[in-house]
Order: sequence, then C-alpha cells, then structure tokens
Amino acid sequence: MRIFDPHIHMTSRTTDDYENMHAVGVRGLVEPAFWLGQPRTGVGSFVDYFDGLIGWERFRARQFGIRHHCTIALNPKEANDPRCVEVLDVLPRYLAKDGVVAVGEVGYDSMTPEEDFALQRQLELALEFELPVLVHTPHRDKLAGTRRALDVLAESGVSPQYALIDHLNETTVDLVADSGCWMGFSIYPDTKMDEHRMVRVLREYGTERVLVNSAADWGRSDPLKTYRVALAMLDAGFTECDVDTVLWRNPVDFYGQSGRLNPEPFPEPPEETTVFEGNSVLRGERP
Repeated sequence: MRIFDPHIHMTSRTTDDYENMHAVGVRGLVEPAFWLGQPRTGVGSFVDYFDGLIGWERFRARQFGIRHHCTIALNPKEANDPRCVEVLDVLPRYLAKDGVVAVGEVGYDSMTPEEDFALQRQLELALEFELPVLVHTPHRDKLAGTRRALDVLAESGVSPQYALIDHLNETTVDLVADSGCWMGFSIYPDTKMDEHRMVRVLREYGTERVLVNSAADWGRSDPLKTYRVALAMLDAGFTECDVDTVLWRNPVDFYGQSGRLNPEPFPEPPEETTVFEGNSVLRGERP
C-alpha cells in the first residue's frame, strides 16, 4: 500500500510519527502553512516558519523515507490581525520555491472583510504563479463559508480543477461536488470526519476528485488516519485500486499540477546490522 497525505502539519509532530507513517506506507505528504496555536506578532515569525517548511522539515522527512512538500499562505485566522497583513507582500518570494506545490491554506475562519481581502489577493498570486489552491473551510457555519469560498473562486478566474476545498463533511460535499473543485476530507478525532463516515461518503460520491488527509497537528490528532481510512475502505468492499486512487493518485494528480511535486518514493535502504559481541541486531537497537 502506498499513501500520500495531502494535508498534515509535521512541524508539530515527532520523529516517531515519521517512522510510524513510513511503516504503514506513507511515502509523500504536503504540509500546509497554518496557524501555530497562538498569535504571531510580526512578519518575521512567518518568514522563519516558511523557511522551516521549505528547508528543515523537508530534510527531516527525508531521513524517514518520506517526500515532503508544502503550501504557503497567510492563513484565514491570522488574516484578521493587522500585524500580519504584510505577509501578503512576502509570499511571492516563497511561492517561487521548489517543493511549494500550492497556495494555502486560504479561505475563511470568521468570514470577515479582512479575510475576503486576503483570499482575493492570494488567489491572484495563485494565478500569477500558476499554482493550485488549498482552501480551508471554517469550523463555524461551514456551509455558508464553503458557499462564500466557492463564489470568490468563481469570480477569481481560478479553474475548479486547480482548487481543493478542504475539511468537508456531509453538509458541504454536495456543493463542492457540483462545483467541479476537488474535495478534501480531514479524518480527525472529535471535530471533523472519521474513517467510517468517510467510507459512507465514498460509497455515495465515488472516488473521483476525492482526497483524504489526517490534518494531524498539535491538537488531538492521528497521523495514521489515512491508513485507517484505507483499512476501512477495504473492509467495506472497496478494491485496492480504489484505495490507491483516493490515497495516492488523487493527491498526486492534484498537487502535480504545480509542476513541482515529486511522487517517486525514495529508494528503500538495505537493512543495516551492527555486531555487538557476536550478536547481530538492527542498527539503533540495544543488544
């Protein structure tokens, strides 16, 4: 089984998570720029964060056999903070970088005029840099926020095939399915979808244009949720080809539109051994 997690915040995860993800088949991922949990107080903190996404985190993932890509944006929650608006002027520097495969997360949190402005400006940048767009839908009043995002997208000139509308659920999937945009589902304990609800959605809507992610971050979340969806799909009678479509081919096809995504897994290293007083054990294990 091969898995590509199209939305996971590895900056907030441990190396154990990378090891466990690789063990179940994760070989590629996209890490969207997001809110860190408390307000950032200036542009410099975003610059440091963006540098980490395109540098250190990419290096860290490679140590565990996983290709790391990212998306860059001013997220909607922080678009309301006047101290952060100047980040919009910094974005072009990062949207030109290798490994940056979309503009995101953009969209709505509280559906304010400030969020309108940030979304419209970043959609302009997506067109300028010919990049796909990852759209966040709000936790509160999700249906209205999804409608509004789709309306702004339609007015922006961004093609639906270049837009992924994320964090969908049963109340919003119809809208996005009809729009022609890609449909993203976060399998996240308590606050979003679970794997069994996801299977029911797949039964009704099929596998075309559907992406499934763990959205794992600093909250109560599970970086193996993509794998758990795969198991639930197989248990429900979906084929291995269906699983591969949802968990590999769809995210690779969507983000591949950037021209910067490398879907080839790293070569698997040969098993290394170290000898301790006549006993061979796996490197790193204690005798």
